[in-house]
Amino acid sequence: MTVNDDSFTNWMHREEIAESMIPIIGKLHREQDVNVLLHSRSLVNKSVVSILKTHRFARQIAGEELSVTETMPFLKALTTLDLGPSQIDIGMLAATFRSDGRGLSVEEFTAEAVAGATGDNKIERRASRDVVLYGFGRIGRLIARLLIEKAGSGNGLRLRAIVVRKGSGQDIVKRASLLRRDSIHGQFQGTITVDEANNKIIANGNEIQVIYSDDPTTVDYTAYGIKDAILIDNTGRWRDREGLSKHLQPGIGKVVLTAPGKGDVPNIVHGVNHDTVKPDERILSCASCTTNAIVPPLKAMADEYGVLRGHVETVHSYTNDQNLLDNYHGSDRRGRSAALNMVITETGAASAVAKALPELKAPITGSSIRVPVPDVSIAILSLRLERETTREEVLDYLRNVSLASPLKRQIDFISAPDAVSSDFIGSRHASIVDAGATKVDGDNAILYLWYDNEFGYSCQVIRVVQHVSGVEYPTYPAPAV
Repeated sequence: MTVNDDSFTNWMHREEIAESMIPIIGKLHREQDVNVLLHSRSLVNKSVVSILKTHRFARQIAGEELSVTETMPFLKALTTLDLGPSQIDIGMLAATFRSDGRGLSVEEFTAEAVAGATGDNKIERRASRDVVLYGFGRIGRLIARLLIEKAGSGNGLRLRAIVVRKGSGQDIVKRASLLRRDSIHGQFQGTITVDEANNKIIANGNEIQVIYSDDPTTVDYTAYGIKDAILIDNTGRWRDREGLSKHLQPGIGKVVLTAPGKGDVPNIVHGVNHDTVKPDERILSCASCTTNAIVPPLKAMADEYGVLRGHVETVHSYTNDQNLLDNYHGSDRRGRSAALNMVITETGAASAVAKALPELKAPITGSSIRVPVPDVSIAILSLRLERETTREEVLDYLRNVSLASPLKRQIDFISAPDAVSSDFIGSRHASIVDAGATKVDGDNAILYLWYDNEFGYSCQVIRVVQHVSGVEYPTYPAPAV
């Protein structure tokens, strides 16, 4: 047998194992509300090749071998346990098992590592929480996709309605079409039909009421059977408490803004300050995509090295608030063609750091350049540290943060030398550290942080909504603190 034959035989063997994983993952997901992860990446509803690629990527960033042959025993061990709703990372189980050294079997180790989700410790399934989307643009449609994808996974969120201004012609048909097909993020995974008579979009069996209104104070959501819902405002039309309070109509319990909040509206970056949200807080903001990209790594660096000052420069994809061709715009430069120019503009991300990370006293400045790409941006974070370090130390530290810290869902890590922006379309992390671009010289560090400013940010919004809904299930093994 040739070397190539050996490689192909090995591939087919791993394909077979990955194929056998799918029904196990699906059954845990449907029957026990268990979301199986691999180094923070969900394996639910993934194909054979996707499962293998996820293992490959985890192996790359961890710097050591990880194969389905290693994780499969842990997945099988989960099927023998009386599990409650939870998220279980089989990549972390395999990694921690390697270094355990107590001679436990896979079954014994797994039972101990996920004990908080079993038997008398397990939490009960919670009733679903209604969600309403106010606005149905780029972020609104991606949040809709995520909510539909997660329906029935145990997170307890149920998309009940979208509120939009009625357009001319076949409004609901056109909105359903935009949800079905996306030039950047591809086809919707599932089926979408339209009930024009009742103003409903049905996506993977989820009936979504389309409510037409241009004034939030005129909508009574209880008329549609909606109760104590979380309303996600992705229009950005209102940013302060007074404006956002207009949404607190019958049927709405909380309002979440997908833009930086003004005044006393809390700016929440999941993974960093979501635990500070008061239970009785009814209005909050998820800050901006760039704030979500820089605050988690900034916190990680401040925790380990201390930060005296910093500057962030974002090279940002163009957005809908720019003109396709030169035309009048309220902002001087944003009126120039987004598709033909690099456009210097402002970013509020640096000033928003103080709200999300108040314990950081270091001054952070920022600026932005919009460039002719439709999605994925990069933040260049230049930091003056409290102590000197080396590039190797910083990269090892950030790699470990991305794998085994409470920030592992926010921070990703890549060492591929040829990575470019389009490689990160669809990333579910708030930011991705580019190892090859990282610069460290004594007490100066420059981090290059990729982020999908549409999808990655939408994932952060969903995490905040899960948290304030009380339906964010714990992850096992618990990340190191």
